[in-house]
Amino acid sequence: MTPPRRIVVAIDGPAASGKSSTAQWVAQRLSYRHVDSGALYRAATAAQLRCNPTEDSWSEAEVCESARRVRLVPRGLAFSLQIDGEIVDEELRGIEVTRHVSRVAAMPKVRAWVNERVREAARDHDVVVDGRDMGTAVFPDATVKVFLVADPWERARRRLVQQFGRSPTDEEIAEETGRLVQRDARDATQTVQAKDAILIDTTFLTQEEQVERIVALVRAVTQRDDSTSAVDDKSESS
Repeated sequence: MTPPRRIVVAIDGPAASGKSSTAQWVAQRLSYRHVDSGALYRAATAAQLRCNPTEDSWSEAEVCESARRVRLVPRGLAFSLQIDGEIVDEELRGIEVTRHVSRVAAMPKVRAWVNERVREAARDHDVVVDGRDMGTAVFPDATVKVFLVADPWERARRRLVQQFGRSPTDEEIAEETGRLVQRDARDATQTVQAKDAILIDTTFLTQEEQVERIVALVRAVTQRDDSTSAVDDKSESS
């Protein structure tokens, strides 16, 4: 009998499209492990900030050396990030890390390091992974590929609600929208929809609705693959 292939659900999309929170929820619903590639970039950034807080002097080689202090550690149905053995999940969402992470994520050797860490995490587990090139560069043969999009204004509103814990003003949303559009431009070459990815526009969807759609997609594909595998095994034994 053919051994079961590990399931990879790849969720891509631009900044603040809800990739990470949606991926985490999907993983919980399916009892898979969630791998947040963005957190790895943030961890590499945090490690570099600990060594050298002056961004102007950062080199790609220096950031890669700092990244070697980062470990991805299984925890529940997800992974935690450690720097020098210290769990740093809260530190990764800090203002300084957020300010510098785009530059780090644009470094090819850092991207290669992150992608390899994500592949390692997926070797022994069924996983839901999120990022910007998960369905293209990292897992071109992923079981299910999803590309999340949303109107920039709505993405900005959601991000500020999460950050402030309240409804933001139109002026606050406008400022954040401008920042997101600028980041979209910087990340354009890294945020590409795979040709076989399912596009989901979440502008008018609740998070629960988008999670339900992805869970339904995964179950439909895995049930189909299980049926095909059963037929193949029966043919081989005949």
